[in-house]
Amino acid sequence: MSGPPPPGQQPSPEQMSAMQQQLAMEAQKRGMTPQQFQQWQRQQIENDAKKAGMTFEQYVNKLKQQAYEQHMAQQQQMAQQQTAQQSGQPQAQGQGGQQVPITPGAPDPKAVALAKWLRGQELKTRTCILNGQRKDMFRVKRALRTLQSPAYKTACAKNPLLTPVTDTATASETFKLLPLSLLALRVSKSDPHEGHDHGPSPKPQKRVKGLWTVKIEQQQDISDDLHYVWLYEGPQWKTKLYAAGALVLIMAVVMFPLWPVTLRIGVWYLSMGMLGLIGLFFAMAIFRAILFAVTYFAVPPGLWLYPNLFEDVGFFDSFRPLWGWQEEKKKKGKKNKDGTASAESKKPSKKDKKKASEAPASTGSATAASPTSSLKNRDLKARIEEVEDD
Repeated sequence: MSGPPPPGQQPSPEQMSAMQQQLAMEAQKRGMTPQQFQQWQRQQIENDAKKAGMTFEQYVNKLKQQAYEQHMAQQQQMAQQQTAQQSGQPQAQGQGGQQVPITPGAPDPKAVALAKWLRGQELKTRTCILNGQRKDMFRVKRALRTLQSPAYKTACAKNPLLTPVTDTATASETFKLLPLSLLALRVSKSDPHEGHDHGPSPKPQKRVKGLWTVKIEQQQDISDDLHYVWLYEGPQWKTKLYAAGALVLIMAVVMFPLWPVTLRIGVWYLSMGMLGLIGLFFAMAIFRAILFAVTYFAVPPGLWLYPNLFEDVGFFDSFRPLWGWQEEKKKKGKKNKDGTASAESKKPSKKDKKKASEAPASTGSATAASPTSSLKNRDLKARIEEVEDD
């Protein structure tokens, strides 16, 4: 794409031919010859130069400079868009539907004020996973509704940095300040194993219900059903306070030789007491293991001292009760694929066979006298069928 030459530089032959073609087309549109069109255009420029208080040459040089700067700005914008598309840099939708590349830098004060106000509103955010970190995600339509609420109008009257909103269009334009300043970006649900060569894992991974794994989209559009994630964390005074406390603690430990003697002696006694407690804990753990090993053979099933010591309970619950017996696991009968008990578990035991053999002979004669009743009793008995596994 050939543009106007820089001021003070002669145009190339290709530029000269392009200018002549354009001049001929403009003259044809107005029903003039190229020479007549040049004279008419020169008169117009002389009139504009007189109005601006310049000579003809100065005004022409000014027009050349403006055309050259406009051409360079267009080329630079096109180069930025191509670089953003190649590197996957997110782009926000500007006015007229054009994509504006988002460049990192200091956020706009208006965008910061907007993000600070929206963070304090009820947007029904939900937690998601973005690059391994938990973030707050919200839908665009809830933010647009909040921007059109009376509460936002009241906030605009108090804070001049907030942009006034009159309808849905102005609400969308105001919301675009967030992605342009990298305070909130559009995301979509993604598979955490997307792009990996390995197949699905044999063991299903534990996943919290409703917890999305998301990725940032390149096109930062504005629509009611889209989701955005907050990158603005608000004032980090707690984090700064914790960092200052950690720094003070490290400096205190480093400057331990400069402490007063009484404080150093107190710290020494305290450290010895902590070491004693740790040693006592290990000694108790070894003693309870030995006690269980002895009682396991002496008085089965075995006795535990502090049975909840290593269980997933609270600190005080770990030392309650003082002692307890080892819990025996109940043996469960094997089940087939259809969920019914196996044939081995249904076989009668030896005690049941003895009871059946010790039954009086009179019962046998009674059953012989009444065959119909024996058939009924026979039908009521449980049948044992062997089921072969496929």
